[in-house]
Amino acid sequence: MSDAAIRLTDVRKSFGRTEIIRGVDLAIPRGERHAIIGPNGAGKTTLFNLISGRFPITAGSIQVNGKSTAGLQPQEINRLGLSRSFQITSIFPRMTVFENIRCGLLWSQGYRYSFWQLLGRQKPLNDQVEVLLDQLNLSSRRNLMAGLLSYAEQRALEIGITIAGGADIILLDEPTAGMSHSETDYAVALIRKVSEGKTLLMVEHDMGVVFGLADRITVLVYGEVIASDVPTAIRGNAAVREAYLGTEAA
Repeated sequence: MSDAAIRLTDVRKSFGRTEIIRGVDLAIPRGERHAIIGPNGAGKTTLFNLISGRFPITAGSIQVNGKSTAGLQPQEINRLGLSRSFQITSIFPRMTVFENIRCGLLWSQGYRYSFWQLLGRQKPLNDQVEVLLDQLNLSSRRNLMAGLLSYAEQRALEIGITIAGGADIILLDEPTAGMSHSETDYAVALIRKVSEGKTLLMVEHDMGVVFGLADRITVLVYGEVIASDVPTAIRGNAAVREAYLGTEAA
């Protein structure tokens, strides 16, 4: 698949003698919304950490936008066009919502380590923040300290920071974890909107979210891919039902 945004070839990861990821092959086309599911301990977050450069791989290869990530630090992989969120919400709680989004924009907008620039006077930058706040439905919260947002709003803000850098590949790690039904509906609508025209890779436990949002689903069990297909095929896959979905697939 020559147009793959992310390509994994025989990727393996061991911690000591324990092999966590066991020869994963996966190619995700550009513009696809792709979900990775599997039981607890399957290696889903470890796989995310390998793709984003948080952990080095033990063997195999990973390519992002056609370029090998071997030896690259997370910030260098980010500059290949990949950005990710985490299971635990990661924002700046003592900064305003506006300032959080602006921090996410700085590098992509050409602002480097400069202590003499007054960011409040950078109109193009601040205009772009306003655009993102509107996209995230957070304009009314722009001057609120981020730590005072509701849980769902904090997750929305983190997604905003994730996309602010202009990456065309977005990794979301359990974006709806801990949310109520109404908060989940809000998050799904937001993810669908902000991932339009981008490649989305997400780890998610909520099967309603997975089957409602993903174009394709990969099932990981004990560090191995047992199936990778469109949602209807995954729903009807007997091995998947036995390994993970159970009655939820019915």
